[in-house]
Amino acid sequence: MTDPNADRIDEATARIADLEAELEASGTTTREAQALARIRALLHEWVDTVSAVVATPGVGRVVLIHENGAESRIASPELPFLLAVPVRFADKGA
Repeated sequence: MTDPNADRIDEATARIADLEAELEASGTTTREAQALARIRALLHEWVDTVSAVVATPGVGRVVLIHENGAESRIASPELPFLLAVPVRFADKGA
C-alpha cells in the first residue's frame, strides 16, 4: 500500500537535512521500517523518564522535565495544544 503522504514526508526530511547542513551540523535521515521501529522504542523509553511537562500553546512550545532534572524543549505547532487541558467554563445556571 502506498503512503499518500510519502512525498510530503520526503520533502520535509530533505528540507530539514538541508537546513542542518547550512548550519554545518550533520544529521541523519531514515524512513526504513526497522530503523524507525528502533527509534520509536528509544523515544518511548525517553518519554517514560518525563516527570513534569510545561505546555505553552501560545508560543508553540513544550518543555519536558526528566527524572534527573534535565529539560528537553520541543517546538511544535500541534503538540502544546494536544497536551494543554481544555478550558471549561462553569455553567452559571447551575
